[in-house]
Amino acid sequence: MKIFTGIILFLLFFYSIAMAGEALTWKDCLDEASKKHPDLISAEEKINQEEAGKYIAGSGLYPQVDASIDWSHTKTTAKRNSYSYGVAGTQLIYNGSKTINDLKSAAENIKAAEYNYKFISSEVRYRLRAAFVNLLKDQEMLGLAGNIAKIRRDNLILITMRYEAGLEHKGALLAADADLTQAEFEVAQAKRALEVSQKALLKEMGRQDFSSIEAQGELKVKDLALEKPDFEAIAHNNPSIGKLSAQTKAASFGVKSSEADFYPEITASAGADRSGAHWPPDQDQWDIGIGLSVPMFEGGLRKAEVKKAKSLFNQAQADERSKKDSVILALEQAWAGFQDAIEEVGVQKKFLEAAEERAKIAEGQYSLGLIQFDNWTIIEDSLVKAKKAFLDSRANALLAEAGWIEAKGETLEYVE
Repeated sequence: MKIFTGIILFLLFFYSIAMAGEALTWKDCLDEASKKHPDLISAEEKINQEEAGKYIAGSGLYPQVDASIDWSHTKTTAKRNSYSYGVAGTQLIYNGSKTINDLKSAAENIKAAEYNYKFISSEVRYRLRAAFVNLLKDQEMLGLAGNIAKIRRDNLILITMRYEAGLEHKGALLAADADLTQAEFEVAQAKRALEVSQKALLKEMGRQDFSSIEAQGELKVKDLALEKPDFEAIAHNNPSIGKLSAQTKAASFGVKSSEADFYPEITASAGADRSGAHWPPDQDQWDIGIGLSVPMFEGGLRKAEVKKAKSLFNQAQADERSKKDSVILALEQAWAGFQDAIEEVGVQKKFLEAAEERAKIAEGQYSLGLIQFDNWTIIEDSLVKAKKAFLDSRANALLAEAGWIEAKGETLEYVE
């Protein structure tokens, strides 16, 4: 049995070495995700699109110039060629500030896209942190499972000796063997969970190919945040609210732009060209003018557009107010959950210390025959549960901390 135990521990040791590939710190993960995560790349392209939209909206304020060159061949009773080339341009003079408001709306849409990028970054950070914490937990869980398996094997050895000496019944032997089987299953389960956690972290880092990695760090909460913060002040800087605020402002300019459609549009135009029957043409011509366009009747089109723009503005205002209320509530919930998780770590630590002390005493008492197997195994089971509970509590505290950081709207630039 001792030889078998040694072989199992030897294999477990070398398996852990094989699984421990590239060592990654939390900052390593942050840096890589900020460059490679597809959600961030998509959000960045959205900013580029809105910036292009601003240039499109503002292009109407500049002169619109076209150059042309033509050749035509006409055949009636006689053949005739015609050549011409020239340049023509128009300049917007007045359109009720429609283009100006479109430009302002586009500028707000850029801000909304930038806030959206921060919001996506905050979400990515949370998922990345959760994946990192879960990998830390599963790495420690594999070691804990191996330690529990060793305890179960040692117990089985002790009970086997007592059974062979006639000091223990067969039921105790079978129970100890079942405990060992359960422990060995949990070792295999921990190995599989570790591989899944590795893939989850790689995915949130933006890597496409799987490779063996190891998270470097410890399951310890640093930012206790014991004092209750000002949730409204924190919510004011949340990117999701900033995004909706910018969208509301963009919608307000959209209303003004739609209303400007009822105003006349005034443009100036000028052009010069040369034409003739031979190349190069030698007949000069130029023109200059001012145009006035006034909407008369379009079947209620412009009224409907104004109504729609006002509805979009009202909707944006309501969405902004609703999001602010939701963010403040989410902040309170995240903070409360964070505090609960921190205190739970202290509770589970005391339970673990008590279970370890009881287990030491009980093992000595059982060896001397002072307590029965049923009492001893209950204490041993309590120790195993306490170790698992303490590990879970520390991981849960870090996950709650990540949830609190996300609720505040912190992005990947937030290293802690």
